[in-house]
Amino acid sequence: MTTDAADDGTRTAKLGAASGVGTGTDTPARLFQLLSLLQTPREWPGAELSERLGVSRRTVRRDIDRLRDLGYPVRASQGAAGGYRLVAGKAMPPLVLDDEEAVAIAVGLRAGAGHAVEGVEEASVRALTKLEQVLPGRLRHRVSALQIATTPLTSGDGASIAPETLTVMASAAAGHERLRFAYRAGDGTESRRLTEPYRLVSTGRRWYLVAYDIDREDWRTFRVDRVSEPFATGARFVPRELPRGDAATFIRESMWRGRQRTYEVDVAFAAPADFVTARLPSALGPVQPVDEHSCRLRCEASDSVEWLAVRLAVMDCDFSVRGPRELVECVREMGARLTRSAS
Repeated sequence: MTTDAADDGTRTAKLGAASGVGTGTDTPARLFQLLSLLQTPREWPGAELSERLGVSRRTVRRDIDRLRDLGYPVRASQGAAGGYRLVAGKAMPPLVLDDEEAVAIAVGLRAGAGHAVEGVEEASVRALTKLEQVLPGRLRHRVSALQIATTPLTSGDGASIAPETLTVMASAAAGHERLRFAYRAGDGTESRRLTEPYRLVSTGRRWYLVAYDIDREDWRTFRVDRVSEPFATGARFVPRELPRGDAATFIRESMWRGRQRTYEVDVAFAAPADFVTARLPSALGPVQPVDEHSCRLRCEASDSVEWLAVRLAVMDCDFSVRGPRELVECVREMGARLTRSAS
C-alpha cells in the first residue's frame, strides 16, 4: 500500500473517533460496513445502502460526509435514485476486507513470497506480515489449509521457503528486534546464529537476509532457504550502519566475493547446435556448430562442477567432456553411481 504508516494510523483513529467509538452506539460498526460496501467497484443507490445498513437515507448521507472528512473520496451521482461510489484519490486509504478477500490475498502473497518470484520484493513480504498479524485464528487456519492443499507450478531452480520464515524475519527487521535461527551453510555445516536483521532482499530466484552477526561481530548474508527455526527474541537494538551502500549492493558484492573459481569448460555434443542451445542455460554462453550433427561448448563457468555435471546428464544426447579435469572426474563418478544404481 502506498499510504504512509503514520497517516494510515491517524486516518483509522479518526474514523473511530468521528464515528463515536466508546459512546455505546453502533455507529462505528455501521461506518466500517458502509466502507466495505463502497470498496466494491460499483455504484450504490442511496435506497439500497439505507436498506443494507438499516438506517434512514439521511443517516447514510451523514455517514458519507464523515468518510469524506476522513479522506475517503466518495462521489455522489445526481438524480432521483442518487448513488454513491468510492473513486480513486490522491492517497491509498485503509482497505476493509471481508473474510474471503483476506484469505485470498494472504494465500496469493504466501505463494509469491515462498518461491521468490521475480518482482515480488520486500514490500510484498511486509504486506503479508501486516495482514497475518491481524488475521483471526479461524482465517489463519484456512490460509494454512489452502497452502498445504495446493501445489504451485514454478519455473527456475529457486528453493521454496516457508512464508512464516519470511514474515518472522520481516517483522524482526522492521521492529529492530534480535533474531535467532538455525543455519545450514553451503557445505552442510550447521550452526545457531544470533543476529540483528537489517533487510530482506529478493534476487528473483532466492531470498537473502542481510544481518549483523552478534557472535562473529561482522555483517553477514544468509540464504533464507537455509534458515530454520527463526525466532524473534524480543531484545531491541539500535540499527547499525551498513558498511557498503544499500542491502541490494551488499548482497551483490557478497555474492561476487563468494563465487567459486572459474572453470574453462569444453564439451562436445553429438547433436545439432540448436538442439543443445535450447537445453542449456543461456548463462553458459553460445554453442558453436561443428557440422549438422554436432556442436561444441567452450566457455567460462563459475558454477560448481556437480551442477554442470547434472545439467549435462539431462541433455538427452551423447556428449564428451574435454575439460576441466574436475568436471571430467565428476561426470565419470556420477556415471558410475548411476550404473551401480541401475544394476
